[in-house]
Amino acid sequence: MVMGIVNVTPDSFSDGAQFATAEAAVARGRQLFDEGAAVVDVGGESTRPGAEPVPVSEELARVVDVVAGLAPHGRVSIDTTKPEVARAAVAAGAGILNDVSASLQEVAAELNVTWIAVHRQGTPGDMQDAPRYADVVAEVGEYLAEAAERGRAAGVPEVWIDPGIGFGKTTAHNLELLANLRPLILLGTPVVVGASRKRFIGELHSQSDGCGPDEVPTDDRLEGSLAAAAWAFAQGASVVRAHDVAPTVGTLKVVAA
Repeated sequence: MVMGIVNVTPDSFSDGAQFATAEAAVARGRQLFDEGAAVVDVGGESTRPGAEPVPVSEELARVVDVVAGLAPHGRVSIDTTKPEVARAAVAAGAGILNDVSASLQEVAAELNVTWIAVHRQGTPGDMQDAPRYADVVAEVGEYLAEAAERGRAAGVPEVWIDPGIGFGKTTAHNLELLANLRPLILLGTPVVVGASRKRFIGELHSQSDGCGPDEVPTDDRLEGSLAAAAWAFAQGASVVRAHDVAPTVGTLKVVAA
């Protein structure tokens, strides 16, 4: 399953301001469905490193019309940590709550929607300052196992887990998590992996390009994003988040064959 990404924000790390109007965001989401996305994930607050929170009213204004515009065309996810936004988006047609705070299980149960519990160390404002783990694979696994249990105990109808690539992790942490996805898969809960266009992909590209990671634009990280998606899928991930849906779908079809 490929989850396409539509950020209705001025400051998201990859496509900020590209789809900042409802019309542009709905058009982009419909394009992603046409390209083979099983889900389109709509976000109205950037979770990039250093991002500042936005008021509830602003986030609602950004996402509700987009969700309503996309819901007739396919399965829609709302990427939020705010209960008010989750409720409004589900009322508009969203069926999945993508929660990078891993704290909204009660809301997901109340709304009777799928809940994605994401691991994140810190907040967007500080998560990349100095991420530290004694054992990143074990710690992320324990966190997500506990989150999944909380979700089931709360009555969430379907729980997915996401190791949170890039959310409070160094490049080494991200690579270690990707290299060791099997322990997460073996928890028996569907695993979501979102590595698309992230900074560590830029760092890996820079090693072959001979430049700094910030010199590799986010829209020039396709090869690494496809490699990470193919790897995650081959390891058993159920859902891969992607900005570039058509090539990701094509890549995963080859892996599946």
